[in-house]
Amino acid sequence: MTTAPGTSVEELLLTADLLLSDPNVGATAAGRHRGASLALRTALEIAVDRTLDATVPGLAGITTRAKMLCLRCYIAATTARRTNAVWSHLCLGCHYHQYEIGPNRDQVRAWRAEVGELVQELTR
Repeated sequence: MTTAPGTSVEELLLTADLLLSDPNVGATAAGRHRGASLALRTALEIAVDRTLDATVPGLAGITTRAKMLCLRCYIAATTARRTNAVWSHLCLGCHYHQYEIGPNRDQVRAWRAEVGELVQELTR
Protein backbone atom coordinates (compact mmCIF):
# COMPACT_ATOMS: atom_id res chain seq x y z
CA MET A 1 0.00 0.00 0.00
CA THR A 2 1.55 3.27 -1.05
CA THR A 3 0.03 6.69 -0.58
CA ALA A 4 1.22 10.20 -1.25
CA PRO A 5 3.53 11.38 1.55
CA GLY A 6 1.13 14.09 2.75
CA THR A 7 -2.00 11.95 2.67
CA SER A 8 -3.73 11.88 6.02
CA VAL A 9 -6.48 9.68 7.34
CA GLU A 10 -8.62 12.76 7.96
CA GLU A 11 -8.24 13.92 4.34
CA LEU A 12 -9.25 10.49 3.08
CA LEU A 13 -12.31 10.42 5.32
CA LEU A 14 -13.28 13.89 4.10
CA THR A 15 -12.81 12.74 0.51
CA ALA A 16 -15.15 9.82 1.13
CA ASP A 17 -17.69 12.17 2.71
CA LEU A 18 -17.50 14.50 -0.29
CA LEU A 19 -17.96 11.65 -2.77
CA LEU A 20 -20.98 10.39 -0.85
CA SER A 21 -22.65 13.75 -0.33
CA ASP A 22 -21.97 15.79 -3.47
CA PRO A 23 -23.70 14.53 -6.63
CA ASN A 24 -21.98 17.32 -8.59
CA VAL A 25 -18.62 15.55 -8.39
CA GLY A 26 -17.72 14.65 -11.97
CA ALA A 27 -18.44 10.93 -11.73
CA THR A 28 -21.34 8.54 -11.87
CA ALA A 29 -22.97 7.38 -8.64
CA ALA A 30 -21.24 4.02 -9.00
CA GLY A 31 -17.90 5.76 -9.52
CA ARG A 32 -18.43 7.95 -6.45
CA HIS A 33 -19.30 4.90 -4.34
CA ARG A 34 -16.23 2.97 -5.50
CA GLY A 35 -14.05 6.06 -5.01
CA ALA A 36 -15.37 6.54 -1.49
CA SER A 37 -14.73 2.86 -0.79
CA LEU A 38 -11.14 3.23 -1.96
CA ALA A 39 -10.60 6.34 0.19
CA LEU A 40 -12.05 4.53 3.22
CA ARG A 41 -9.94 1.43 2.64
CA THR A 42 -6.80 3.53 2.31
CA ALA A 43 -7.61 5.47 5.50
CA LEU A 44 -8.14 2.22 7.40
CA GLU A 45 -4.90 0.75 6.05
CA ILE A 46 -2.96 3.84 7.15
CA ALA A 47 -4.48 3.61 10.64
CA VAL A 48 -3.57 -0.09 10.85
CA ASP A 49 -0.03 0.66 9.62
CA ARG A 50 0.41 3.34 12.29
CA THR A 51 -0.95 1.09 15.02
CA LEU A 52 1.33 -1.78 14.10
CA ASP A 53 4.36 0.43 13.49
CA ALA A 54 4.00 1.89 16.99
CA THR A 55 4.02 -1.62 18.44
CA VAL A 56 6.23 -3.62 16.08
CA PRO A 57 8.34 -1.47 13.77
CA GLY A 58 9.34 -3.08 10.50
CA LEU A 59 6.03 -4.55 9.33
CA ALA A 60 5.71 -2.06 6.49
CA GLY A 61 6.85 -4.60 3.90
CA ILE A 62 4.22 -7.24 4.58
CA THR A 63 0.85 -7.45 2.86
CA THR A 64 -2.22 -5.82 4.34
CA ARG A 65 -3.82 -9.25 4.73
CA ALA A 66 -0.86 -10.33 6.88
CA LYS A 67 -1.14 -7.09 8.86
CA MET A 68 -4.80 -7.86 9.55
CA LEU A 69 -3.77 -11.24 10.94
CA CYS A 70 -1.07 -9.63 13.12
CA LEU A 71 -3.41 -6.95 14.39
CA ARG A 72 -5.30 -9.31 16.70
CA CYS A 73 -2.10 -9.85 18.71
CA TYR A 74 -1.73 -6.15 19.53
CA ILE A 75 -5.24 -4.76 19.99
CA ALA A 76 -8.56 -6.00 21.37
CA ALA A 77 -9.85 -9.05 19.51
CA THR A 78 -13.23 -7.46 18.75
CA THR A 79 -11.59 -4.38 17.26
CA ALA A 80 -9.28 -6.55 15.17
CA ARG A 81 -12.24 -8.59 13.89
CA ARG A 82 -14.23 -5.47 13.04
CA THR A 83 -11.22 -3.98 11.27
CA ASN A 84 -10.67 -7.11 9.20
CA ALA A 85 -14.37 -7.41 8.35
CA VAL A 86 -14.81 -3.84 7.13
CA TRP A 87 -11.48 -3.97 5.28
CA SER A 88 -12.66 -7.11 3.45
CA HIS A 89 -15.94 -5.44 2.49
CA LEU A 90 -14.11 -2.34 1.29
CA CYS A 91 -11.77 -4.46 -0.83
CA LEU A 92 -14.78 -5.99 -2.57
CA GLY A 93 -16.39 -2.56 -2.93
CA CYS A 94 -13.30 -1.09 -4.61
CA HIS A 95 -12.97 -3.66 -7.36
CA TYR A 96 -15.03 -3.54 -10.52
CA HIS A 97 -16.54 -6.76 -11.81
CA GLN A 98 -18.78 -6.79 -14.88
CA TYR A 99 -21.06 -9.37 -13.30
CA GLU A 100 -21.62 -7.52 -10.01
CA ILE A 101 -23.41 -4.38 -8.99
CA GLY A 102 -21.06 -2.18 -7.00
CA PRO A 103 -21.70 -0.99 -3.48
CA ASN A 104 -24.67 1.26 -2.96
CA ARG A 105 -24.72 4.54 -1.08
CA ASP A 106 -26.13 3.03 2.12
CA GLN A 107 -23.46 0.34 2.21
CA VAL A 108 -20.67 2.86 1.75
CA ARG A 109 -22.19 5.15 4.40
CA ALA A 110 -22.26 2.22 6.85
CA TRP A 111 -18.62 1.47 6.01
CA ARG A 112 -17.78 5.15 6.52
CA ALA A 113 -19.29 5.09 10.00
CA GLU A 114 -17.44 1.90 10.90
CA VAL A 115 -14.11 3.15 9.54
CA GLY A 116 -14.52 6.42 11.46
CA GLU A 117 -15.03 4.51 14.72
CA LEU A 118 -12.17 2.10 14.01
CA VAL A 119 -9.73 4.88 13.15
CA GLN A 120 -10.48 6.49 16.50
CA GLU A 121 -10.01 3.19 18.32
CA LEU A 122 -6.79 2.37 16.48
CA THR A 123 -5.23 5.77 17.12
CA ARG A 124 -5.84 5.82 20.89
